[in-house]
Amino acid sequence: MTINATFIGQIIVFLILLWFIAKFVTPMMAETIGERNRKIADGLAAADKGQKDLAEATNRANEVIREARDRAKQIEDHAARRSNEAIEMAKQTAQTESARIVSAAREDASTETGRAREQLRREFGSLVVSGAARLLEREVDAKTHAQLLDKLAEDITRG
Repeated sequence: MTINATFIGQIIVFLILLWFIAKFVTPMMAETIGERNRKIADGLAAADKGQKDLAEATNRANEVIREARDRAKQIEDHAARRSNEAIEMAKQTAQTESARIVSAAREDASTETGRAREQLRREFGSLVVSGAARLLEREVDAKTHAQLLDKLAEDITRG
């Protein structure tokens, strides 16, 4: 194999081409690749940050939901207590009103019983005077006998 001038020329051109690529093209490519790597790294970092933010937002949302459920439970418990208190107050009011009505009815019955007894006493006195007048077939002093009959009726009701 003979080394001729063309081969040496090709080697020189190849070495110049290698030097030019190493001096100008490789740094440009390295810069472009490095910039691309930085963009990818930034994108990955942003994705990680996004994942963390999403996890934090999910945790905050879950916390807010839990607090809302707790608050709703408290409100429900408070409403149930108020409802029970209202029911108890209504029961007490109804019992008080019932007792008042029964007491008033008893008083009315007692008053009416007293009136009926008094009326019966008067009618009894009139009947006795009338009966005595018929028996004696003469007029009896109604006023005197009414006093006697009232006294007799009082004795009868006591005894």
